[in-house]
Amino acid sequence: MIPNRLMGWDDMNAESILVTGGAGFIGGAFVRQWIGAERERLVNLDALTYAGNLDSLASVQDDPRYMFAHGDICDGELVSELLREHQPRAIVHFAAESHVDRSIDGPLAFIQTNVVGTWTLLDRTMKYWRDLPAEQRERFRFLHVSTDEVYGSLGPTGAFSETTRYSPNSPYAASKASSDHFVRAYEHTFHFPTLITNCSNNYGPFQFPEKLIPLMILNALEGKPLPVYGDGQQVRDWLYVDDHCRALRTVLAKGTIGETYNIGGNCERANLEIVKTVCALVDKLRPNLPHGPCEKLIKYVQDRPGHDRRYAIDASKIKLELGWEPQQNLTTGLEATVRWFLDNPTWVERITSGVYARERLGLTS
Repeated sequence: MIPNRLMGWDDMNAESILVTGGAGFIGGAFVRQWIGAERERLVNLDALTYAGNLDSLASVQDDPRYMFAHGDICDGELVSELLREHQPRAIVHFAAESHVDRSIDGPLAFIQTNVVGTWTLLDRTMKYWRDLPAEQRERFRFLHVSTDEVYGSLGPTGAFSETTRYSPNSPYAASKASSDHFVRAYEHTFHFPTLITNCSNNYGPFQFPEKLIPLMILNALEGKPLPVYGDGQQVRDWLYVDDHCRALRTVLAKGTIGETYNIGGNCERANLEIVKTVCALVDKLRPNLPHGPCEKLIKYVQDRPGHDRRYAIDASKIKLELGWEPQQNLTTGLEATVRWFLDNPTWVERITSGVYARERLGLTS
């Protein structure tokens, strides 16, 4: 079933794009940004698994250029129906199981969605693309959104480039690496017009609180322990989600078919430093918390199995070739993120009212 089909769409001559996973964190930010900045219609296909949240799209749900379709990318018939009905000129593919801890406890779901789902989407979209008129076929693009975790772990120096050898270390990373290879193979074998992006760690408003930054914000606010894996010296490059979405729009508009673009925030920090910065921001913005200062809440816990030590992105290619670079630095981005979570308790309550209890996940014995 496809709810809200064509409701409010009075300009049937306008072009459209199809976004998968647009109710997730990055996909939702992309949908909101697209509707705010572009003229084209947008169809959002999302299965609404635990991290999918339509509350995050309340600001666009009544826009006449937006339509939501509830369904799974593994459902090939549904994908084909949406393609036939809405004739998109591009696919932006976010839909994925995305949390490393969950992949350690349950790899099969990651294989199903990230590998089988991506193949299903490629297969059905390529059949649709082949039947397009020549001019539309020439303009069509399939943008696959991936992660820097496919590259594995770095030592104390260096950065991932687009030519770095793949070396995934978690089931999540392995599933995303496999999906990347399928996308690349479809371009090479069938000349299907694909683009791939590999991004660093995203953060910002509306992020599901199993991820490090929102988890620490909410636990600090409530006086709960702040669980830090191992010694907390795992280094990540942090990318503000709206900067990421601007990069994706840039790649979709100007990227070269068959190319990969790494997207990073130029903000390398150790996880422990991130947690301490969040604590200081919560202390600043909520100065009268009875359990303050929040840094006292930090608790070191057993490290994640196979935890990668360091990621860093070399984003020079997208800057030099397409003119994109991040606008938000970590100081301003983190404060904006903390403020948003403190100012939106209703959203937080609704998204955490289910089975997720804000624990660190995936500590398999």
